[in-house]
Amino acid sequence: MHRFAPLILAVALFMEQMDSTVIATSLPAIAADLGVGPITLKLAMTSYLVSLGVFIPLSGWAADKFGAKRVFITAIGVFIAGSALCALATNLPFFVVARFLQGLGGAMTTPVARAILLRSTDKANLVSAMSLFTIPAVIGPLVGPPIGGFITTYFSWEWIFLINLPVGAIGAILSLLFIPDIPPVKTAPLDISGFVMSGLAASGLVFGLSVISMAALPPIVGVGALAVGVISTVAFIRHARRHPNPVLDLTLFQVPTFRACVTAGSIFRIAMGAVPFLLPLMLQLGFGLSPFHSGMITFIGAGGALLTKFAARHVFHRFGFRNVLLIAAGVSALGTAANALFLPETPYLVLVTVLFAAGFVRSFFFTGVNILGFADIEQELSGRAAAMNAVAQQISGAMGVAVAGIILELHALATGAPLGVSSFHTAFIAIAALNLLAAWPISRLPANAGANVSGHVAHV
Repeated sequence: MHRFAPLILAVALFMEQMDSTVIATSLPAIAADLGVGPITLKLAMTSYLVSLGVFIPLSGWAADKFGAKRVFITAIGVFIAGSALCALATNLPFFVVARFLQGLGGAMTTPVARAILLRSTDKANLVSAMSLFTIPAVIGPLVGPPIGGFITTYFSWEWIFLINLPVGAIGAILSLLFIPDIPPVKTAPLDISGFVMSGLAASGLVFGLSVISMAALPPIVGVGALAVGVISTVAFIRHARRHPNPVLDLTLFQVPTFRACVTAGSIFRIAMGAVPFLLPLMLQLGFGLSPFHSGMITFIGAGGALLTKFAARHVFHRFGFRNVLLIAAGVSALGTAANALFLPETPYLVLVTVLFAAGFVRSFFFTGVNILGFADIEQELSGRAAAMNAVAQQISGAMGVAVAGIILELHALATGAPLGVSSFHTAFIAIAALNLLAAWPISRLPANAGANVSGHVAHV
């Protein structure tokens, strides 16, 4: 594989990450132009998340059936087509359909890119390759909000979507030139009933959690969607155990490292998904900071995370995956709990130092589970494993905001007090405990887990 291939593949990851964070800062302007309220538009934008939930399970089968490189480049094309249509939208229904099309492209890009990386990279070089692959995922949230604010202020919101066109085109051209061809493999017919059930499960859970966290619709709608998601999940599990070639292969969980990392990563992602929701609210509602000032403080964490990518290979080689992940989970929990000590009079230097260090440590955990989880997966199963991992990431990411909102509601019910600094302090302590729980699945792995990837020699 070409040495820059991981970065080329990461173009898709960058587009998705930046797209979601750029849009968040421009919701009022888009809503005003489309003639709807910001809350209505935010709810409508869950069509993107629903599309991801529906089509991510299909990504592994499609990569095997048609060839991973071909599917990846086609998916980039679908994503930028959806972006162009978003820019052309003049009403809400058109915008919702365009975002759904974007989601279809996004559902195929990141899992398939990861599958290409896993299939074409030697185990010994996987840490370096995966670290490069995830750099744009860190840069996207870092630069997205400032870019979104700049574009919306000095140009128009349509350019938020149009910027994806040249980025995607460059990514597709470079992929065509430098990404290795991975031929299709003999694939069983698509498990259509499993696809329908998995789509209902993922989209029901994601949409239900989104409704609950936004409170834009009656709670019964969110509860109903969640019920559909849970029932469909149970139905799919029963179906997958009987079907010879299910759309999502549950037998992958028989691999201890994959099972531990998906479980730990999901728990950790729920906790980390809550932090970007809680921290800006505490800084704005509790401390009285402006959105701009709170944003400049919270983005420091992404800067810390970026540094991790350059140290990951050496750290995992020296200390091993299991030791690093256990320490990262513990220190990250302390970093999350430290937010409960922040007060309006806390110096900004203390705030940014803690957030920078926490971002640095959390990124080690994310990087580690994303590599270790695939250490013992055979290359021919990498597409299925990437799809399964992406589904878990999508659902756990949606759960983060919902869990944070529920904790705040429970605190209000228990104390009878309005939303204030103490509410957020309680939420951060609860999230820190969840953060620490992510260490448990990792602790059950042997000390030499992933040594074939890290090169670490455990001393016993």
